[in-house]
Amino acid sequence: MESENPCCSPSAGERAHSPTKEELPRSKEAGSKDGMVELTGGMFRMGAEGPETWTADGEGPIRDVTIDAFWIDRTCVTNSDFERFVQETGYVTEAEQFGWSFVFLNQIPKAHQKNVQLVTVQGLNWWVRTEKADWRKPGGPGTNIRKLMDHPVVHISWNDANTYARWAGKRLPTEAEWEFAARGGLDQAIYPWGEELTPDGKHRCNIWQGRFPEEDTGADGYTSTAPARSFRANDFGLYNVAGNVWEWVVDWFSPSWRASQSTLENPTGPTSGTARMIRGGSFLCHESYCNRYRVGARSSNTPDSSTCHTGFRCVI
Repeated sequence: MESENPCCSPSAGERAHSPTKEELPRSKEAGSKDGMVELTGGMFRMGAEGPETWTADGEGPIRDVTIDAFWIDRTCVTNSDFERFVQETGYVTEAEQFGWSFVFLNQIPKAHQKNVQLVTVQGLNWWVRTEKADWRKPGGPGTNIRKLMDHPVVHISWNDANTYARWAGKRLPTEAEWEFAARGGLDQAIYPWGEELTPDGKHRCNIWQGRFPEEDTGADGYTSTAPARSFRANDFGLYNVAGNVWEWVVDWFSPSWRASQSTLENPTGPTSGTARMIRGGSFLCHESYCNRYRVGARSSNTPDSSTCHTGFRCVI
């Protein structure tokens, strides 16, 4: 696709400077591989080409990439995981420090919509800058995570995710590691499970069904985040690497950097940039607007941005 719809991830560009973060002590369980899977690494074909791809995102060219062995979380970090981190460290996320975060309009309780002045994002009017929205209140005031403890934590900036990873004795994956793991050993398949979005009519991921952005029918069972272990895992044992929530990776984003590379070993992307990479798509992705739930798709956001559909997983 030559012309590009902006991705469904608004940027917090007006947050001029991120608050300074002090180094936190490590978890007593730092470096634990519980809940992770070991991947032996090797060479795979990274990237995507074809009529369904976004050329402006720099999805191609397809190239041979070699990855060393590593461990990766089977699921995204959950609300339960993040709550333990906060309880042990007293950490305050950037959304909490800034006092607001981005929430998709249909995630805000209707009663609350009537009582607040909605500040929408120009060109993306389904996104609302929502006061007091954060990881504990994913839809803003009037919402909570009491029944969502096994769901991915959201409203997490790249800076927040990176801090959590250090505390856990882990790190964020490189884009190449993330894609190697998400592909599950399949060579150039469109999705982590194969070529069809709904094989045998069965939903394999949490994305938008219906008319975007007016109505999500929830035909896949969800109209917001799903539990971190929803749907069938890919052949490497990873859950929800397509849809549900976008996942931060460590690389700076560049749509042109890939084109200058050929065969690569453990690539880490550009050495600098203004936005960090996100991968995997989310429950807000729809083929009519943002089909970036494909395993080769990519997007980005500024490191201090947080939304109701962005989380992360870690590697060692």
